[in-house]
Amino acid sequence: MYTGIVQGLEKVVDIQQGNNFTTLFISNTLNLFADVFVGASVAIDGTCLTATHFDTEKNIVSFDVSALTTSLTTLQFLNIGDEVNVERSIKAGMENGGHNLFGHIEGMATIKHVEHTGDTVHLDIVIPEDNIKYFFKKGFIGLQGCSLTVNRVDRKTHEISVDLIPETLRLTTFKYAKAGGKLNYEIDQMTRTMVDTLESIHERLNEK
Repeated sequence: MYTGIVQGLEKVVDIQQGNNFTTLFISNTLNLFADVFVGASVAIDGTCLTATHFDTEKNIVSFDVSALTTSLTTLQFLNIGDEVNVERSIKAGMENGGHNLFGHIEGMATIKHVEHTGDTVHLDIVIPEDNIKYFFKKGFIGLQGCSLTVNRVDRKTHEISVDLIPETLRLTTFKYAKAGGKLNYEIDQMTRTMVDTLESIHERLNEK
């Protein structure tokens, strides 16, 4: 489980294609992986991945990504030299300063508009039509592994808006956000359960 509080940026050092999977090699410049072990879960751009190897000499960690995960996420667009958001899984007893995220990416949303105001950034984002029902004003969304508050919802255009403070921009790839860009998004599972349950009850009542 994750909090959506990205710990920092690391770089893609290499990308290798396997048989129905891809291996990402990520730098460890910030020593975020200092105690990583094979089998550990790490969120890379919000996607929960399993560490498969740690090269202590080169200070690089590798992660295998299935073809399905690649097809659903922005990991498919990564190139050598690109930066990625990194969060280690939360440990028991740690403070959760964000929201509960699982790294189970629903798919990709599209940035419609980017507005810079002072040192902050406002993003208008298009959510796939069948999932806009899971987002509410002052609710939250996981975007590229960041836990963000939803400040606007327009169900007719399938849009939401979020605002980013300087600290978020400093620690994440959102500093590079541009209109037309893709973002991994995760739905709050409690909200999904509530909405789906209410829809199911409504459908059963209408059948009577």
